[in-house]
Amino acid sequence: MNTLSMKKVQQGFTLIELMIVVAIIGILAAIAVPAYQTYTTKAKFSEVTSAVSPFKLGVEVCFQEQLDLTNCLNGAFGIPVVTPADAGRVLAGSGLISNNAPLTATITMTAITGDGLAGETYILNGVAAAVGSPIIWTKDTASTCYTSSIC
Repeated sequence: MNTLSMKKVQQGFTLIELMIVVAIIGILAAIAVPAYQTYTTKAKFSEVTSAVSPFKLGVEVCFQEQLDLTNCLNGAFGIPVVTPADAGRVLAGSGLISNNAPLTATITMTAITGDGLAGETYILNGVAAAVGSPIIWTKDTASTCYTSSIC
């Protein structure tokens, strides 16, 4: 009779096995959730960075026509005007073109606060080496997205 009780088949998982599985799921969730949140914030902010394109193109066309960036401002010489109807995650009134000198311009875009974004700015500095040369655009270190690495 003792030999029969020794061969009894196991009928489920032990508490230790279940606790190990729960611990593994907890560790994976602790790693995955912050990574997913960062990913979604970057995806939302990509709309802000892509909203810069018409302003960059407008400034470049204005520079080629005027041979000077001083007068290349919003709504002038083919540069789009920012209106409250601008859609997406870009704050109405952003797209501001400023600090214009004969060979430099700055474009500032601001994200709408909320939905994972907190009013981050995306600032591009454009510099032309000479009249008629292309404008080289660089991301400004004053951009709030620059320090949070979402852009």
